[in-house]
Amino acid sequence: MVRKGGGDGGRRTIRDVAARAGVSASTVSRVLGGVYPVSTQTRTRVMRAVRELDYVADAHAKAVAGAGTPTLAFVLDDITGPSFAHMAHGVEREAARLGHLCLVCSTDGDADHEQQFIEMMRAQRAAAVILVGGAADTPDYRRRMARIAESLASAGSRLVLCGRPPLDPGTPVTVIEYDNESGAYALCSHVLAQGHRRVLFLGGKPENTAAQGRERGYVAAHRARGLDPDPVLRLSGDFTRDSGHRLMRQALDAGLEFTAVVAATDMVAAGALTALHEAGLRVPGDVSLAGYDDIPFARDLHPPLTTVHVPYEELGRLAVRTGLGRTPDTPDEHLLLGTHVVIRDSVAPPTEPAR
Repeated sequence: MVRKGGGDGGRRTIRDVAARAGVSASTVSRVLGGVYPVSTQTRTRVMRAVRELDYVADAHAKAVAGAGTPTLAFVLDDITGPSFAHMAHGVEREAARLGHLCLVCSTDGDADHEQQFIEMMRAQRAAAVILVGGAADTPDYRRRMARIAESLASAGSRLVLCGRPPLDPGTPVTVIEYDNESGAYALCSHVLAQGHRRVLFLGGKPENTAAQGRERGYVAAHRARGLDPDPVLRLSGDFTRDSGHRLMRQALDAGLEFTAVVAATDMVAAGALTALHEAGLRVPGDVSLAGYDDIPFARDLHPPLTTVHVPYEELGRLAVRTGLGRTPDTPDEHLLLGTHVVIRDSVAPPTEPAR
């Protein structure tokens, strides 16, 4: 357990962690092993001590990296989201092809849970840790991710951010994004080219960088045609089906005038489609509708959904290849994947404004 600073020649032991956390050495082992049940309070105390002492469980790490199968970690907010599920599929298949075991952690957006899992992967010297999903690009976020990147690098691992904001230059991190803004620009341009001028935008959380990029594309497509989108037609929610249903009902109840809807995700579009059908409105006869992501069920909606294709499975595969192909001292790198519009039957020229 060689770490810098403190104690016996700079070496930290599991007993040091136990003493700092006020628990037994066996309890520390259970927390780091992640197999036996441990209370949340105890786990938090142990992981805080691990961070403060910069402890790495070398014995466990050697077992994983030597006799066992080399690992990598895939961390996301919600594994039930279809787009992330397809990315997870790409990660798992590429990891298996390269002889690595893929460990998946769904955090439900809990930063502490994410931190604890990452610390566990660092202790096990996972070859790479892949974090997925948009986030708020704040100074606190950048500092926290930089600390994680440096910590993983010190243990011989690599941080890969997928669809998350890039970090400051010099941070040992790989960032892989897809072009949210250009995808939304192309999609909204297609809708406007059909003759629509009042286009309702059902967005995600305002602080989410993926949602921001898609909204910027919506605005830019209007302005490229000398149009100024009405602010009342830009609604914020999240990337779920329920959000799309709720926002669409809200727009209809408020009597907003629009002839087309651009949804931030296909799941949002699916909820909006249900709300439009419930209101007796036809798609695209009364209202055109478009989504974003091109998840498989988009083609099975009635009508099939015009959307933006994001190569989620390839994104997952690329995250594995780049993460495993970099050494801890590899400088920061930023990769950008393209998107394209998939035209189906849900967008047509406008008739009368929907209310």
